[in-house]
Amino acid sequence: MSAEPVVDYLRQRHDAVMARLDAFLRLPSVSTDPAYAQGMSDTRAFLLDWLKGIGLSDVQLLDGGGQPAVYGAWLGAPGAPTIIVYGHYDVQPPDPLALWQSPPFEPTIRDGRLYARGASDVKGSTTIAIETVAAFLAVEGRCPVNIKLFIEGEEETGSPSLHEIVRRYGDLLEADAMISADGGRASPTVPTINVGARGLTKLELVVRAADKELHSGRYGGSVRNALHELAAIVATLHDADGAIAIPALMDAVRPLSERDRLDTAALPFDEAAFVADVGGIAAGEPGYSIRERLTLRPAIDVNGLWGGYTGAGSKTVIPDEARAKITIRLAPGQDPDQACQALKDHILAVARPGVRVSFEAIGGGSPASTLAAEHPLVQAATAVLRRTSGQEPVQVRLGATVPITAIFKEAMGLDTLMFGFNLPDEDVHAPNEFFHIPSVALGLRAWPMLLQELARFAPSAFRPQTG
Repeated sequence: MSAEPVVDYLRQRHDAVMARLDAFLRLPSVSTDPAYAQGMSDTRAFLLDWLKGIGLSDVQLLDGGGQPAVYGAWLGAPGAPTIIVYGHYDVQPPDPLALWQSPPFEPTIRDGRLYARGASDVKGSTTIAIETVAAFLAVEGRCPVNIKLFIEGEEETGSPSLHEIVRRYGDLLEADAMISADGGRASPTVPTINVGARGLTKLELVVRAADKELHSGRYGGSVRNALHELAAIVATLHDADGAIAIPALMDAVRPLSERDRLDTAALPFDEAAFVADVGGIAAGEPGYSIRERLTLRPAIDVNGLWGGYTGAGSKTVIPDEARAKITIRLAPGQDPDQACQALKDHILAVARPGVRVSFEAIGGGSPASTLAAEHPLVQAATAVLRRTSGQEPVQVRLGATVPITAIFKEAMGLDTLMFGFNLPDEDVHAPNEFFHIPSVALGLRAWPMLLQELARFAPSAFRPQTG
């Protein structure tokens, strides 16, 4: 079987693929906000119909107690590897709405870009993956490898019920390896293969300094202000140079090897432009390049901080309570639970006497993931990218987190190749998220070739070697 007839078929169907993506993007599938429950339900129904329509069998919802995943399979290639093809249908909230140039759930094309929430993360690449499987079945009547499509609904909230889905449906999900449509390209000009990603853990911090909101004229200057106390705590998370100031958290981070630094430096990267392109201010741990900080070192960020009055005009109060949402991006080797506990212990230690501190969990953690350079997934991707780009691919790590990679490795022993086609400049998680339209054609060429290339390997090649 050759991939070229499938690639030609997809090239001819480009407009139909774009129409399918347009319909997918119009569904407001925000997993974190209950106000979007109907949008989530509608998206699952859309995917179920889509997978049934392309000829997959056993199409169903996999429910782990949260947002169900959507599953469908084609298992007609005896002796060939079985590959889970992963994507996710949930997206980030569109807020703040006022900053969007066009409505977030009304896909709009401007200057070769498709603007919509979820266009880049990750409905664009998920559509490429599904359409590739559909094209093989339409053109050849079969796929070169066995396929199990797994479209998750909770990636944007840290995959809290994914462990339970794997526990309940482990037999159904047995496979030799996984390809993820999530985790995109690191460069628009240099072909890259993702061989790892940082992990993630998160919490919500609650600070109380009084029993009720107080009048700032009657109490100002005489009692503690919860927002001031929260700001003081946040200010201790990093030292003056920008390094994380929590020794118990940093002790678990292994030093970078010479190989780490050489591999990271192999991707051409303009640090000044990286910061300037977003109107940012350079910061971070001294002694490391930005690429090293982004992919091999941990990072703590306050994602939201609030309390008191934030409405129009003025309200002269002293807040009794203040809150912050905090995330830690984890380096290879860090345990999510240990890192989160180190953060909690630090916060409790630096909070001033009398200030009441508590924590609320906001989703499960995930460790960093790594894919061995000699793995068949890497070999296959290297061959495909050489042919499609005419260049030698560079192996890179991601700064972001794809929880399923670590969870499926831990629970099922499966390695994952991240083979998405989104690019770093696409304003993921921000207003005016977009997907470069030429990436669709690139993906529709590379994905068929990748599935064909994976058929060259025996299923046993994907398992760790012993003895």
